[in-house]
Amino acid sequence: MLILDVTVVAIALPHIGADLDLSRSALTWVVSAYTLTFGGLMLLGGRGADLFGARGLVLAGLATFTAASLVVGLADGAEVLIAGRVAQGVGAAMLSPAALSVVVRLFEGEERNKALGIWSALGGSGAAAGVLLGGVLTAGPGWPWAFFVNVPVGLAIMVLLPRMLPPLPRPEGVRPRLDAPGALLVTGATGVGIYALINAGDHGWAALSTLVLAAAAVVLYLVFGAWQRVAKSPLMDLGLLFRRPVTAGTFVILTGTALMVAVFFLGSFYLQEYSGHGALVTGLLFLPVALATMGGAHTAGRVIGVAGARRVGVIGMLVAAAGLVVPVFWAGTPSVVIGVSLAAAGIGSLFVVASATALGQVEPHQAGLASGIVSTFHEFGASIGAAVVSSLAAVSLAGGTDAGFERAFTVAAVVAAVAAVVVAILIPPTRTASATTS
Repeated sequence: MLILDVTVVAIALPHIGADLDLSRSALTWVVSAYTLTFGGLMLLGGRGADLFGARGLVLAGLATFTAASLVVGLADGAEVLIAGRVAQGVGAAMLSPAALSVVVRLFEGEERNKALGIWSALGGSGAAAGVLLGGVLTAGPGWPWAFFVNVPVGLAIMVLLPRMLPPLPRPEGVRPRLDAPGALLVTGATGVGIYALINAGDHGWAALSTLVLAAAAVVLYLVFGAWQRVAKSPLMDLGLLFRRPVTAGTFVILTGTALMVAVFFLGSFYLQEYSGHGALVTGLLFLPVALATMGGAHTAGRVIGVAGARRVGVIGMLVAAAGLVVPVFWAGTPSVVIGVSLAAAGIGSLFVVASATALGQVEPHQAGLASGIVSTFHEFGASIGAAVVSSLAAVSLAGGTDAGFERAFTVAAVVAAVAAVVVAILIPPTRTASATTS
């Protein structure tokens, strides 16, 4: 539901703008307000899960997200709409790392790999299903139902989840104290960093505003690092970031999410803007993409314990590269659907590799924080992917040619191929991610 809410807007956005008479800037913020808040608060949400309990934070985040979805659906102007999207981001930032922390703490070894395979399949297919559902709902009852649909689902989960989710004991030695200055610094740094990437997509990578924002994010991160060394109750153990499995996992999730956004962004705009398909047809054409994502993640979850995270990661990157290169040589709707579906299968496996590698040996009292790190890099990857492909495909988005789409697909394929080499070097050569050491 959380990932779906990123892509469901892609189809509904033109209709939202026409219905509420929104400017281009306001429409941009309908997307950015959610991803910015979601990504900026993720580490704070993950640390909160460690300190105060993942189970309670899951339910609090779910309640916040559900209520905010109702507000967004009822919005009659830009102010309420964007405020609701911000509130959705707050709920998602509490819910996502806490839920992943629950998975990490409930399962071990091969069972954890299978559980992460299910998690990744749902997350990856949620992005594709967002395009499908966005098309169906926008063409049917209207764009507000792209958000209203979250309300009955959220309420049903709030009733069922407390009965299904076992209570998790708070890890020993953890005191419920939150490093407020550290939380503000890392939230500000992540928020500014993601905003810099959003700005790059709108104004260019060399624009003064982009460079200033990027520099500000770096400074805030350096200040955060310095504060963590002297704080009495630091928000995070900085050494966690430099463990080889965590470093490898964050690289895979960053690259995989950027490629996923490229697939959905380029595929959606190619089918609608260049090929002339409507919202409903475009949504239906993304059904095989959703199924391929689920299939790739499910397969990776089953074989990663035997084949090893390194091998699965390399194969996943190469499959993604092969799929992304298909539309470069064969234009048209069938080739785009086939290409992005093949790429989605490879990308689906990458989410399992990233989670299993980064979280395979995390201690219980750091499960929430490590999940927050993985989730934060997921949002960074989404922002980077959107900014890069929108810049590369700009000429095609203006209409009349597919040259920009071809360029963007080519760059994405090259990135995936290069990333395969990096993954082969970076991921430790062990049979299972849980056996890796720092």
